[in-house]
Amino acid sequence: MKKALITGITGQDGAYLAKLLIDKGYEVYGAMRRTSNLNLWRLEYLGISEKVKTIDFDLLEQSNILNVIKDIQPDEVYNLAAQSFVGTSFKQPLLTADTDAIGVLRILDALKTFKIDAKFYQASTSEMFGKVQETPQKETTQFYPRSPYGVSKLFAHWMTINYKESYNMFCCSGILFNHESPLRGPEFVTRKVCIKIAQFILGINITPLEIGNMDSKRDWGYAKEYVEGMYLIMQESTPDNFILSTGETHTVREFIEKAFEYVGIKIKWEGKESEEIGINIADGKTLIKVNPEFYRPSEVDLLIGDYTKAKTVLSWEPQTKFEDLVKLMTQAELNRLKNN
Repeated sequence: MKKALITGITGQDGAYLAKLLIDKGYEVYGAMRRTSNLNLWRLEYLGISEKVKTIDFDLLEQSNILNVIKDIQPDEVYNLAAQSFVGTSFKQPLLTADTDAIGVLRILDALKTFKIDAKFYQASTSEMFGKVQETPQKETTQFYPRSPYGVSKLFAHWMTINYKESYNMFCCSGILFNHESPLRGPEFVTRKVCIKIAQFILGINITPLEIGNMDSKRDWGYAKEYVEGMYLIMQESTPDNFILSTGETHTVREFIEKAFEYVGIKIKWEGKESEEIGINIADGKTLIKVNPEFYRPSEVDLLIGDYTKAKTVLSWEPQTKFEDLVKLMTQAELNRLKNN
């Protein structure tokens, strides 16, 4: 039985990956930062909370990381833990860098010391492309991050490559474009939209949905499929980096419109920039408004990935289309709210 260590086990990707590996017969250790309020709802949602061996793990504490690697002796390590909200990284740049950049270096060095033959997967991100230098973005596209989050992830990405080349370790990265699901955190725009729509429909909270830049374009896929790509990357005989994406891009505005359409509401837009609002055509009520507080100091305007390498080498490609993903997430929030 292979042993896998997943950091960030309480997050969206950690939960889906744990389920995948358990189904494949792995012994899964879920690493998470000790807090006063342990939130395992995603593992419970997937019915695996009793099958994951949870352990205390903090990317800021080197002795803790060393002891975990030494004690568990994992065959595979998937580093999914991070301060992953881009907006927060502008407000907490030092914490973001210490967690997302130096934290990865701590894991790599612990593996070099105590389990140099373990396979290591780093969760890289399309945010590293930032101000894109090429469209669509490929594994060879020049990086130009536009946030402390993107910069920190880029450090970790290159450090992963450095340890692979310096110490002959199996170190690989998945450069994942936006991937969503019903397990997404409520602070992320896609789930935020779906939660608000469910509240509208059930009459629980009828205050307008507040959004930042609605014209940002993103490449959105289904997280459950993307963790399958992570697994395939780790099963290659030679470590390498792969983009996982859909090859399509859609604006935040499109996501909002599709989600409202799914529940039978058509949106009409009025005003411009920070004064723009979205109105329900049927009754004239304001359902959406722009809140400049959600703007970022520097924006990433367009992301669209080319997953040709993953398709060719890994036989991986996305299955869930944009509109189906919107429907899936919106229905999940309606079901969740009704059940509660």
